Amino acid sequence: MASSKEYLDFILEQLSELDDITYRAMMGEYIIYYRGKVVGGIYDDRFLVKPVKSAVKPPNAKRPSLSLGHFAWVCLKFFV
Repeated sequence: MASSKEYLDFILEQLSELDDITYRAMMGEYIIYYRGKVVGGIYDDRFLVKPVKSAVKPPNAKRPSLSLGHFAWVCLKFFV
């Protein structure tokens, strides 16, 4: 099942505080880029973050953030 444009728009809105977020449609799904690097994607209307060390366990994290935008910022700031 292909991901919806509405879900992509929702995720992009959550990530709107970050500069240089781009995406590319690929076979009905979306690849998400931060500063030109692949950081995750949207598959079957689910946002999946590339499992790098900073995304799996952000440093000094005591509990998960409730904000998707904040979580993504914490994860993505370690990609560059």
